[in-house]
Amino acid sequence: MDYAKIAQKLREQMARFSGELSSGFPKVVRRFMEDMIYGVQARQSVRLTEVSRALGGKTSVKKTEERLSRQIGRSWLWEAVTERLVRLAARAVERETLLILDLSDLCKKYARKMEYLARVRDGSEKTLGQGYWMVNVIGADLGRRGILPLYGRLYSHRAPDHRSENAEIERAIGMVSAKTEGRGVWVLDRGGDRVELFRYLLDRKLRFLNRINGDRSLETEEGVKSALEVARWTPSFYIDYRPRIEQGEAKLQRLEVGFRRVRLPRRREVLTLVVVRGLGQEPLMLLTSMLVLKSRRSVMRVVEAYFLRWRVEETIRFLKQSYQLEDVRLLTYRRLQNLVALVMAVIYFAAIYLGVRLKLRVLARHVLSAARRVFNIPDFRLYALADGIKHCLYSRAKGEARFGPDSNPPTPPLHLQLGLFDS
Repeated sequence: MDYAKIAQKLREQMARFSGELSSGFPKVVRRFMEDMIYGVQARQSVRLTEVSRALGGKTSVKKTEERLSRQIGRSWLWEAVTERLVRLAARAVERETLLILDLSDLCKKYARKMEYLARVRDGSEKTLGQGYWMVNVIGADLGRRGILPLYGRLYSHRAPDHRSENAEIERAIGMVSAKTEGRGVWVLDRGGDRVELFRYLLDRKLRFLNRINGDRSLETEEGVKSALEVARWTPSFYIDYRPRIEQGEAKLQRLEVGFRRVRLPRRREVLTLVVVRGLGQEPLMLLTSMLVLKSRRSVMRVVEAYFLRWRVEETIRFLKQSYQLEDVRLLTYRRLQNLVALVMAVIYFAAIYLGVRLKLRVLARHVLSAARRVFNIPDFRLYALADGIKHCLYSRAKGEARFGPDSNPPTPPLHLQLGLFDS
């Protein structure tokens, strides 16, 4: 495997992608965008020092880091990059694409001088700490393994321009929906069970699928009752079995599924409450504006769509682990927000851009085969892609340093040349 050629092609595609993303920007910003997209992937790190080392060149690491720090502080950068990224990604959003919205945290446990640090709940350690919140929107389709990065924004409730969490969620829905022209189905977990968000979605005729809490008021033919009470009186029409891992063994979990037509109080829209029993002591309650017919296929499609939302958690975990997002050292709030937008662009390149055309899919296969995951292939393909890109670019950099720009690095061991991955 010729790592030098693969790295050169990767660099060319990164330049092309950053060119599409930064078209019309000032020249210095276009150069900055290309450098960041390359450097973050080459080092799998968001630290500007590591990005500067990946860029190399005659300029010192210190001077390069200062240049990157100046450019990433531009006040308009997050808005411009996110708007371009959503526009690119919107081409792949179809009517039934799931637009999964998730609130996550960026925990900075030992930080003291970072701007507008706020109290957050560390999702990995299940404790309260300090850091920032993030709103993420990831697209996914039933029957397909891939993900579609659409939107990422970091925010703090201590920042002077912060209005509310609902406003941040509505900003995300508004920007994505404008570019997708209303296509897609918004999927939210229990954190999205809010009157304001239901009103926002219904007023704009956006389809949604929300997991709701038991105390949510719903209107039925018998009057207004809590969602839990309605669920308890909803009969199960279908039985399904879902695989799960329990104590290291694969088992089948029996699910009983039913549904009922309901309304939200003081709203005229007819919605469907899908009730799933078998996952816990209380039934799982899904409120949707999707058309649900009285057929097994139609009802189970809603259930599978909700289960697919867990893919966004894999994406956020990938973002934090593969690119070391929680190791960020930027101190100012604006720079942190801009960095999140750039990292979402990096994920888009790895997840989507490499598979757009046949030639790039072939390149992606070479990248995957370079990944150091020969004997432990992950289910989540992005981990292998990120590792493969870094390995190719790192091998290219070492080859130039030791053997000169026109020489190839030594042939890697046989087990790293095996093409064991599917596209």
